[in-house]
Amino acid sequence: MADAQIANQLPHVTRREDYRAPDWRVPEIALDFHLDPAATRVRATLKVERNGENQAPLRLLGDGLTAVAVRVDGQDAAGWSMDGSDLVIPLGGDAHLVETEVVIAPERNTQLMGLYASGGILCTQCEAEGFRRITFFPDRPDVLSTYRVRMTADKARFPVLLANGDPVAQGELEGGKHWAEWHDPFPKPSYLFALVAGDLVANRGTFTTQSGREVQLGIWVRSPDLPKTDHALHALKLAMAWDEKVYGREYDLDVFNIVAVDDFNFGAMENKGLNIFNSRYILADPDTATDYDYDAIAAVVAHEYFHNWSGNRVTCRDWFQLSLKEGFTVFRDQSFSADQGSAAVKRIEDVRGLRASQFPEDAGPLAHPVRPDEYIEISNFYTATIYNKGAELIRMMHTILGPEKFRAATDLYFARFDGTAATCEDFVRCMEEAGGVDLSQFRRWYGQAGTPRVSATLTRDGGKARLKLEQAVPPTPGQPDKAPMVLPLRVKLFGNFTGRSMCDEQLVLLKDPSTEIVFENLTEQPVLSINRGFSAPVIVETNRTPADLAFLSAHDDDPFARYEAMQQLMLDTLVGAVRNGSADHGPVIEAVRNTLSDTSLDRAFVAEAVLLPSDSFIGDQMAVVDPEAIFRAREALRAELGTALEREWRAAYETARANRFEYSPAAKGARRLKNVALGYIAATGAADAAELAFGQFEGADNMTDRQGALTTLANGASTLRERALKGFYDRYAGNALVLDKWFQTQALSTRDDTAESVERLAAHPDFTLANPNRARALIGAFSVNQRAFHSGEGRGYRFVADQLIALDKLNPQTAAKLIPPLGRWKRFDEGRAARMRAELERIVATPGLSKDMFEQASKSLD
Repeated sequence: MADAQIANQLPHVTRREDYRAPDWRVPEIALDFHLDPAATRVRATLKVERNGENQAPLRLLGDGLTAVAVRVDGQDAAGWSMDGSDLVIPLGGDAHLVETEVVIAPERNTQLMGLYASGGILCTQCEAEGFRRITFFPDRPDVLSTYRVRMTADKARFPVLLANGDPVAQGELEGGKHWAEWHDPFPKPSYLFALVAGDLVANRGTFTTQSGREVQLGIWVRSPDLPKTDHALHALKLAMAWDEKVYGREYDLDVFNIVAVDDFNFGAMENKGLNIFNSRYILADPDTATDYDYDAIAAVVAHEYFHNWSGNRVTCRDWFQLSLKEGFTVFRDQSFSADQGSAAVKRIEDVRGLRASQFPEDAGPLAHPVRPDEYIEISNFYTATIYNKGAELIRMMHTILGPEKFRAATDLYFARFDGTAATCEDFVRCMEEAGGVDLSQFRRWYGQAGTPRVSATLTRDGGKARLKLEQAVPPTPGQPDKAPMVLPLRVKLFGNFTGRSMCDEQLVLLKDPSTEIVFENLTEQPVLSINRGFSAPVIVETNRTPADLAFLSAHDDDPFARYEAMQQLMLDTLVGAVRNGSADHGPVIEAVRNTLSDTSLDRAFVAEAVLLPSDSFIGDQMAVVDPEAIFRAREALRAELGTALEREWRAAYETARANRFEYSPAAKGARRLKNVALGYIAATGAADAAELAFGQFEGADNMTDRQGALTTLANGASTLRERALKGFYDRYAGNALVLDKWFQTQALSTRDDTAESVERLAAHPDFTLANPNRARALIGAFSVNQRAFHSGEGRGYRFVADQLIALDKLNPQTAAKLIPPLGRWKRFDEGRAARMRAELERIVATPGLSKDMFEQASKSLD
C-alpha cells in the first residue's frame, strides 16, 4: 500500500505535547451494578467539580455505550448530546451531581476490556481505557475519585461479589438475588476500577503489617483450582514483608484479594485491593507448573502488589508516563526475585529477556522512547521498552545514587506525590534532590529511542593501560540524530597471568561521545571486564580476543560478567561460522569444559552459562539475517559441544537424575542443568538419547522435567516423539494452561516440518483464538521460531497474517502484540523481505481493521 494511502487512513493521533489538565474533576463516584451476562445495568452517580476557570461542557467518554438515562442534580438533563461515542452535557456553575444509566452485554465482549465474561465469571479489565466500556466517565488517569460500588446478582450463579477497597455491607433479596457493597477510601483513576462476580472459593490468609494491622488475604479461584494457590499466597506474604523492609511501604486497606480468570489480555492487573490475574500466574503445583512458572507467579504477584504504591497511591498523570509506574515496579519485582534466590541468575534472565524483546524493538520500525511522544492506540505501548528498558533506567539511577540515597529519593517521591497523578520528570527530580546529583543529561534516556552502542578499546604501554570508550545511539524512526547519553559502566581489570584483580571496580559515567581512562602500575597484561552486572542497557564492542573471553569466563569475580564473557565467545564463534562457513570451536569447548568442572559454581548459573545464544539473538548481530545458515552453525556447535564433552554432560545428568521435586534454589538449579545436559546429549545423536529423554518424561514427578524431556523429543525424529506428545496431551487434556505448553512446545520445535505441524495444530479442536493464552502459545511462539517462521517461501508469513486478521476481529489488543515479527522484514534478504511486507500490506488493507492493528502494521511498513 502506498504511503499516501496509509496516511489517508490514519486515525487520530494523541500527542504528549497537547496535554492539558481535565476541565472537570470527579472526586466521588457511586456505581450500582445489576449484573447479568446478557444485560448488565450500570447506574453511575458522579460528583463533578469544574477544574479552574474553563467554561467547557462536561465530556464523559464512552465506547460502545448507549445512554438509557441522563440526570443532573436529580432532574432529567437538558441539552445533552452524543459526540461520536462520548456523552456531552452542557453545565453551568462549578459543581453538580450527574447520573447516567447504561446497559452492557458482558458475554459478548470478546475484546476482554471493560466488563466481560470468562468461564462463567464476570470480571473487569480497565487499563488503559476499558472503564469507558462500562459507563460514561472522564476516563483518564489524572481524574482521581473515591469509589462506592454496589452489586446485585443471582446468588446461585454469582455467590461471590468483589470490588475495590473494603467490604461495607451485604444482604439477601427476593427472587434468589443478593447484593454487596464495597468502598475504596483512596482516590484512584478509573483504570484501577475492578469488579468480580462468580462461583469462587478462596485460599485465605492474614498478614500483620509493621504497624500491627491485620490484613485479610484471599486468592479466589474455581473450587477445583484451590489446591494450586498455596504458592501464590506465600509469594504475596513475602512481597508484603519485602516492601516494608526495603521501601518502607505498608499496605493500607483491611483486605487484599486476588482473583484468577482464564481469559485475560495481560499477565495481571493491579486494581486497588482487588488484583485480577491471568490464571497462569496464580495456579501451580509440581505436576502442572515448571520452575519457570513458579518463579513467574512469585514475580507477578509481587509486581502487582508493589503497584499499590508505585502506580496506585501515586499514579500517572497521562499514559505517556506509563513507565513511571511500570518501569519502577518492574525494577522492584526484579529486585524482590533476586533476593529470593540467585541474584546472578535472576540478572542473567532479565538481561536475556531484554535482549530478546526490547533490543529488537529498539532496532525496528516500532522503536519508541521510554516516554513516547505520540500514539494512536495506547494499548500498543505496553511494550518491552516501557517495562523492561524502563526498569533499566531505574536501575541506572540506583547505581548512580547508591542504595541509601536511592531509598531516600523514593521516600521523598512517595511522600510528595501520594494521592496524586505524577510524571516521569517528578520521579527524576526526587532522585536529584535526595541524591544530590544532576540528572539533566540522564533525562535523555526518557526521550531518545534506540540502544546505545559502546566501543571499548584497551591498550597497554608498559605499566600503563588506556581504555578508550566511545558511544553512539543509532537512528530510529523520527529521531535520525541522537545526543550522547549518560552510561554508568562498571569496569575492572584482571591480570591474564595470575587471574587476580589489578584494580578495584570503578563506576565510569560515560557522558561524552568519547573519553579515555588511564590505569597505572600494571605488572602484567590486563584483561577488561566491562559493563559488569549489565550496569547499562547497551551493546558493548571490545578488542578482547577469544582467549581474553575464555579467561574471563573462568576468572571474572562478577557472575554476570563471567556469563557474558562465555556468551560473547559463543556469539563471536557462531557469527564467524555463519559468515565464513565454519569456525574453530575449540575455545568454546574448553571454556564450557572449565565451567562444567568448576564445583564452586551454582548449578543454575552453570546451566545458563553453557547455553548457546538463541538463533534470533545471533541474527540480531547480522546486517542481513540468514535463518538457515544460523541454524546450521548453531546445530554444528551444539553437536560438537555435545560430542566433545559427552562424558561431562552425562555426569551432570546422572548427578541430578534422581532429583525429586523441591522448590528451592538448589533443586531448581539441579533440574535446570539436568535438562540442559539432556539437550546436549541428544545433540550428539547418541543412540540412547531418545530413550533417556522418554524415560525422564515418563518417570518425572514434576513438570520441569517432563516438559524438558518433551522439548528434547519434540525437536528430534525418534518414534518416541509421537508417543510422548500423545501421552502429554492425554494426561492434560482437561487442563488449559498445560495444553498451552503442548501447543507451544511444538510451535518452537527445530524440526524441518514445524510450519506444517503448526498449521495442523491451528485446526486442532483444542485450539481457539478466543483465549489469549492459547493464541500466544501457538501463533506467538511460532512467529519467534526464527527458522520455521521464515521457511517455506512465505508460508509462515501467510499463516500468521491470516491468524492475526481473524484474531483482530475478536481481540485487537492481543492481535496487535503479535505483529512485531512480521515488522522486522528489513533485516532479511530481498525475497523474504518482500513476502513479509506483502503480508503487512494485506493486513493494513483489511476492511474493518482495528486501530490497534492498523497502528502496528502501518508503522511496520514505514
